Amino acid sequence: MYLAMARALQARIDSGELQPGSRLPSESELAAEFAVNRLTARQAVAELDRAGSIVIRRGVGTFVREPTVRTTIGVNAETQQSMVGQRPMALPVSGWPGADEQVLAHVEGSDSVLDRRAGEHLRCDVSELVRIDSLASIEGRTWSVNSYWLPKSLVPADFRPPRTRGNVAVSVAEMLGFQLWADWREFSAVGADLYDAEHLNVPTGSPLLVREGVSSGPNGTPVLYTRRRIKGDSASFVLNFPR
Repeated sequence: MYLAMARALQARIDSGELQPGSRLPSESELAAEFAVNRLTARQAVAELDRAGSIVIRRGVGTFVREPTVRTTIGVNAETQQSMVGQRPMALPVSGWPGADEQVLAHVEGSDSVLDRRAGEHLRCDVSELVRIDSLASIEGRTWSVNSYWLPKSLVPADFRPPRTRGNVAVSVAEMLGFQLWADWREFSAVGADLYDAEHLNVPTGSPLLVREGVSSGPNGTPVLYTRRRIKGDSASFVLNFPR
């Protein structure tokens, strides 16, 4: 019964009868309308919440979720250059109006599974790495959590990435003083862990798109490993094949 009720409410959302941002009736009102008990109404609402169709604001009410703004990231199969819209860039926060990247942490000597993986990709021990974590947003909407690893030997003692409104990847390249070349890029998906869920403001386990890869210096030595976790409904990756 709760699934049938959830489908009926979803149909109202899909048809526009319930507009984005509009408030859903209360559990008691829904129970009366569908001639069910409040527990069934609560289960139906929970199902819509899991489907991402509504937003439950504790103490305020339940509302139809606003449409998600999705950013398309095109990747040229020949050059490996990323394109956000029609702008070539390393990150969709470089020179894009309304974009922002805020540094969350500047860490040395960490020894997590991901730190060790970065060490393998950069061919050095984790004790030799520096990691920079950041949070990117577009038009005020949280977009991705990012982590950058690079050898400590390449980082001046006084280097500090921008705390707000800046592109960490660009700052790193400027600090290194040479152009970075893409070695490889990999796309995958994971469920949000506690750290990513907190910063992206999504439930733990929510689907995240992952884009990771290594960039090298002019001599071919890998110097930067990047791992971005992007809200699953906020981006699509398009592989563009040259003609």
